[in-house]
Amino acid sequence: MSLGQKIFIYCERGQDPSFWAEPLNAVSNAAFLIAALVAARDYAATSPERRTPAALALVALTFVIGIGSFLFHTFATRWAALADTIPIALFMLAYFAFLLRRFLGLNWISVVLGVAAFYAAIRYAGTIQCSYGELLPITARSGARCLNGTVTYAPAFLALLGSAVVLARHPAGRAIGLAAVVFLASMTFRTLDMELCELSRLGGHLRGSHFMWHILNGLTLYILLRAAIRHGTPRLQQEEGARA
Repeated sequence: MSLGQKIFIYCERGQDPSFWAEPLNAVSNAAFLIAALVAARDYAATSPERRTPAALALVALTFVIGIGSFLFHTFATRWAALADTIPIALFMLAYFAFLLRRFLGLNWISVVLGVAAFYAAIRYAGTIQCSYGELLPITARSGARCLNGTVTYAPAFLALLGSAVVLARHPAGRAIGLAAVVFLASMTFRTLDMELCELSRLGGHLRGSHFMWHILNGLTLYILLRAAIRHGTPRLQQEEGARA
């Protein structure tokens, strides 16, 4: 398949190949840029001993996610889809590694094995095919893409939820739990994009709900970045845990 092949999988675009066929989906990617900029401000404002290159790298990845997603929702080609999905995948894997190492304090062998298992779960989730007649009628319009493709992100949600439980007594635990709740809402809007398509006419055009995926994901990532910046320094998080 050609990298220039057009992709039509969202309500707002329909079958329109033009650059601005998805104005809400495109502009809402500003949520990622805002999240990255506010997190960068938080990083700069924090004390030097709390600053870590890993947290700064996560902030930079968030900015790249916003750019990549904007490219996909404007050019809508296979190469733009790669620009969209690769930074997202890198962030999920990098943050999970950060969480295992900095919040749970696991050794590097355990971190590598954990990230490998997480990656395998994401890859497997992406191959799941829904039988809409037997499972759930929602998003049957999207064909073979299970739950409109959102099932691919189920391992990330489960990882956040499980981590929030394990980190219940950790300073970052509450933030991880909040991120899981916001991410679940975000996944719901992504799943229902095609299902709500006919009900979302605005300004004479169908809009869908995918833009809410961007807005809530921007909030999710900011919550996670804030936790990484505030509680991601091993020595300091041990002191905070001792005071709790």
